[in-house]
Amino acid sequence: MLTPSWMNPKKKSRIFIIDTSAILSGKPINLDNAIMITTSSVSNELKPGGRDYQALQFLMEKGLSINSPSQDSIDKIKTISNETGDLDRLSEADISVLALALDISADDDKEAVILTDDYSIQNVAHSLNIKFESISQRGITKRFIWSCRCLGCGKNFKENLKICPICGSATKNIVSGRANIGKKGRDDR
Repeated sequence: MLTPSWMNPKKKSRIFIIDTSAILSGKPINLDNAIMITTSSVSNELKPGGRDYQALQFLMEKGLSINSPSQDSIDKIKTISNETGDLDRLSEADISVLALALDISADDDKEAVILTDDYSIQNVAHSLNIKFESISQRGITKRFIWSCRCLGCGKNFKENLKICPICGSATKNIVSGRANIGKKGRDDR
């Protein structure tokens, strides 16, 4: 007897998105027969000839491809990371990795998993329900919402401001909200 297709859900193909921190970790990335991608912004962060660049070249020989995210996803990542307070902590490469994961996640047949030790990438990825996996670090256990507090008058701002518009004093980044995430956002291979 044949099993109806709706009873046997199709398994999503997993696509691993490699962040700069995964390459810089120096740890071997063993993803044999896995689809691995990164962005040109990540490859541009590595100096040609160095150990880390050689690690990138090795991954490319193993099948790592370089892709570009859509502008729509880049814009969405900037909006979300501004809401979480991570925007100023993310490089162009970080934003491109998150945007590429967002593009891949839009395809129902694919599952994006970001390989990164960058806590801000993990924080934003968790906010978007994108899976991530740490390479060298433990990974985040709490999702933070960042804001600014004036060191002079004590006023809190959601926006990341360097100078208080009320009294002109410098501001400091603070955690204004946090939530435990357990292993929800992380990928358990």
